[in-house]
Amino acid sequence: MPASTRHHRTLAAIVHCVGLLTALPVLPTATVSHIPAATAPDPSMPAAPPAVPTPTRVVSPAARPAVSVRVAPEPSTAPGYRIDVRNDGDKPVQTTVRQEMPQGVSTVTVSGGGQVVRNGGSAATEVTWTLKLPPQSTTTLGTTLTTTAAAPVTAPTCAFASDGRQLFDCATATWTAPGTATTQSPERAGWRRQAPALLAAAAALLVLGSVGLATWRHRRRPVAAALASDGPGTIYPRPATPRPPARRRTPPVWIVVPVAAIVLAGTVGAAAWSATRRVTTIDTDSQPTSGAWKGTGVSGALGMPLREDAFEFTVYRMTCEPGRGARQCQVTVGVRNVTPDHQSWHGKLQRAYLADGNWVTTDESATRQANQGRDVFADPMAAGSRVVLPLVFTITGREAPQRLELRSGVFSAGVRVDVT
Repeated sequence: MPASTRHHRTLAAIVHCVGLLTALPVLPTATVSHIPAATAPDPSMPAAPPAVPTPTRVVSPAARPAVSVRVAPEPSTAPGYRIDVRNDGDKPVQTTVRQEMPQGVSTVTVSGGGQVVRNGGSAATEVTWTLKLPPQSTTTLGTTLTTTAAAPVTAPTCAFASDGRQLFDCATATWTAPGTATTQSPERAGWRRQAPALLAAAAALLVLGSVGLATWRHRRRPVAAALASDGPGTIYPRPATPRPPARRRTPPVWIVVPVAAIVLAGTVGAAAWSATRRVTTIDTDSQPTSGAWKGTGVSGALGMPLREDAFEFTVYRMTCEPGRGARQCQVTVGVRNVTPDHQSWHGKLQRAYLADGNWVTTDESATRQANQGRDVFADPMAAGSRVVLPLVFTITGREAPQRLELRSGVFSAGVRVDVT
């Protein structure tokens, strides 16, 4: 037998054996039952990883507390709110309800034995109630405020455990004077953010259109000249002998190449400039963003639902420890996933800005402790789900943060919340 034939047959046998070994794990149990017991895997050894990776599964969110809060504005000429605190559990619950007072307003009436809290001044900062909620019951509270301006007034409300630390639920409502409405104003119009790309596309279309027009007129010139002549027609000649087909006229190379190079350079330059500008603005070490790859950034105040690309953020309240050194500021924020897919978010993308322009990111260890040991950034949020949780920022100095910047991802425009 020639050597080349033996080599081919040996290689074919090896490939056949490898194919059998590869297909062996997918055979049914009855087929592999005749294999000797000595070849069975050792049960004490770890199992082999699956051939197909297990898709990421969204971990079930924490159990929803039995206490829920609903806030609705009263249809009156003065700012007023109706607060419903519901206990859906089977046991009584001790709770502390806190309603934030915006700047420039004062309380007129407070129902249900609520207490007005003032921090170092005559202006009210919040109204608190200490309640014992019977099982399967709803307690209604109310406040009436007064303000010198006719602007909308937002007063978020949260319910805590009796110790004031464990958060149950939060809700918000905005009172508007009759005949007015509240709107969210985007920071920057979408067409302005896309202006460089639109200008580059318009320039490219203009150049291509000019080239096309010049080419068309160049081709039409012989036909027009024939129509204007007095001699025999040459538009549709009928030669006695077949003529080779006329060669299709094309623009000269010295025109096509420079035009194509200019269009390509302009498009690439505009795209690179836009990408560089956006990446610089959304750098995790840069200042507040004014544009990003996804969505339009919006700004608002405490209690206003602000929507970005994937999440709707609502900041209900912020409290800071007194002192000058390293201290913690706790922000109560509601997060709603407004997309049809589960979404992840990260603590390093959430920022608190101080008066001097410096900023800090979320203190993840302190945030985990404030959430009873649960890492709120570890698992993706399910589609359409909503959570209300505390975020902790560790700052240095006497001044409290003036602005928060929250976002779902590094390429999202995010939202900015004024907390002063």
